[in-house]
Formats: sequence, C-alpha cells, structure tokens
Amino acid sequence: MSYITAPAEVAEQIATSLVKEDLAISVNIIDQVTSIYKWENQIDKTHESLLIVKTTAEKTNELIERVREIHPYEVPEIISVDITGGNPDYLDWLSGKEMSIDDLELDDDDLEVENEESDD
Repeated sequence: MSYITAPAEVAEQIATSLVKEDLAISVNIIDQVTSIYKWENQIDKTHESLLIVKTTAEKTNELIERVREIHPYEVPEIISVDITGGNPDYLDWLSGKEMSIDDLELDDDDLEVENEESDD
C-alpha cells in the first residue's frame, strides 16, 4: 500500500492513471488534507489530497516511477508500507486471485440482505 499526497486538482487523474495502467487495484482519495512541512529551509502549509493506493509489492517500484513521471511536484510524497493483515477475501482480490460468489463464506441471511438492498 502506498500513500501519495497531491494537489486536489490532479489527485483523481493520478489515481485513474494508476488503476488504468494496472499499477494499482484500488485508490482512495481523501480530500482536504493539510500538510505542514519544511521545504528549502522554509516552513510551508499546503492543502492537498491523500491517495491511499492498494497494489502488490511486485508493482511498487513501477508505481513509484510512474507517479514521479505524472506528479506535478519536484519531489512527490510516495510512501509504501506492507499490508500485514486484513480481510482474507479482500487481500485475495488485491493480489489478483479470481474469486466467485461461491468462494465467499456467506450464509442465507447475508444473501437476503444483499438482495433487499439491490431492490431499492
């Protein structure tokens, strides 16, 4: 998983590029993040968007290089962390393992709720 900050006006474009180019399976964009940092010996404050990028370890280096190409900052923030746990079904999806509805451990009550929600 990688965290990337970007100006709000380009955050969606960066996220879409990463997913379209198969460098990420999913990107969440959190708007209105305030960043306070030191740059060229000055304290600065910027309002940005935070991209939470889900990808695999194998794609991380390529993702970093692509972001560096399309990001407007001279030194974009791209920080990657390992995912050490989570919903096994989600982690399978993240890693590209194909799943069918039969792979999910759902009972009849879960299916009824899903069907009721889709009727609305």
